[in-house]
Amino acid sequence: MKTRLAFLLTLGFLATQFFSWSARAQTVLQGGGATFPAPLYVRWIAEYTKASPGVQINYQGVGSGTGIKNFTAGIFSFGGSDAAMTDEQIAAVKQGVVLIPATAGSIVLAYNIPGVNSLRLSREAYVGIFLGKIKRWNDKAIAGANPGTKLPNLPITVCTRSDGSGTNFVFTKHLSAISPDFEKAVGFGTTVSWPTGVAGAGNPGVTALVKQNKGAIGYVEYGYAKNNKIPFAMLQNKSGEYVEATTASGEATLATTQFPPNVLRAWPSDPEGKNVYPIATFTWLLLSKQYSDQKIGDAIKKFVTYGLTDGQQFAEDLGYIPLPKQIVDKSMDALKQVQ
Repeated sequence: MKTRLAFLLTLGFLATQFFSWSARAQTVLQGGGATFPAPLYVRWIAEYTKASPGVQINYQGVGSGTGIKNFTAGIFSFGGSDAAMTDEQIAAVKQGVVLIPATAGSIVLAYNIPGVNSLRLSREAYVGIFLGKIKRWNDKAIAGANPGTKLPNLPITVCTRSDGSGTNFVFTKHLSAISPDFEKAVGFGTTVSWPTGVAGAGNPGVTALVKQNKGAIGYVEYGYAKNNKIPFAMLQNKSGEYVEATTASGEATLATTQFPPNVLRAWPSDPEGKNVYPIATFTWLLLSKQYSDQKIGDAIKKFVTYGLTDGQQFAEDLGYIPLPKQIVDKSMDALKQVQ
C-alpha cells in the first residue's frame, strides 16, 4: 500500500513538473494597437499558430495611441499603428525600433441615409461635413454632385474616434492636406478636437454608431464597412474624379508613396492620378531592434515573416490591400534588424 502511494505521489510530482515545464516552454507574444488591421492580424495569428503550437500570440485592438504607449513601456512585445511612430517616440524606446509596413487599406466614409445606396462627395463636401459647416444631407454642396438622387432633408450626424487612433491621424492628415481651413481649425494627429459629432472607440465603435443612427457618416477602414454591409461614398480625388475604394484604386494610391531612405514611414496624403482613391495608407508593426529574450525575438521575426509572405493571401478577402512586392522586399530587409 505504501509502495503504491509513494508511486502515485511520485507520478503526481512528475506530472506537475511536466505541465510546469510545458507552460514555460510556451512562447507568448503580447501585441496590440491599431484596430484598422486587427481582423487581418487575428487571421494571421490563427493560421500561423496552427503550424507553430509552441507559440501563443495575442493581439488587442486598443487603438494606435495605446499600442505605441504599451509597446514603449514594454507591456507589448510588438505594437500596431497606422501612424507609425514619430522620431521622438522612437527615441524613447531604449531597445530601438523597427517599423514594418505590414498591410494597407483604404479609409472610407460610411453612411446611413435611408433609400440612398450610391453617394458622391466632393472635397468641399466632405471637408465641410467634418468641420460641421454642412449640416443636412440635402445641402447643395452634396446635391450638386448627385444629380438624380433624392437626398433627404435629414440632419447629418458625424461619427468620429474617441481614442488615440492611427485612423484619426491618416484621415485628418488628408483633410489638412486638401483644406487650409481644416488644417487651421482642427489640424491632424492621433487625437484631435472635432468641432462636431459623436465619438466611438475604434473602427468597431464608429461602425456601430453609423449603423445605429439615421443620417450618420463616419470614417472607418474599408473592411469594417464591407463586412458590415454599410454603403460608403465615392470620393473626389485631386484630379477631380470620383473614385470608389477598391483594391485597384488603393493600389494606385500606394504606388505614389515615396519612402525616405532611412525609415519605412510615409503617407500619400493627397495622391495625384486619375484613378487613385484619395485616402489609403499602410499600417505598421512596431518591433524592438533588440529583445532581451531571444526566444521572443525569434518568434516575432518568424510570425512577421509569415504575415509578409503567406499571410498576404488573406488581405483582399478581409478588405485590405495586399502589399506590393517591392514593399514586401523592403519590409523583409528591415526585419533583419530585429535581434
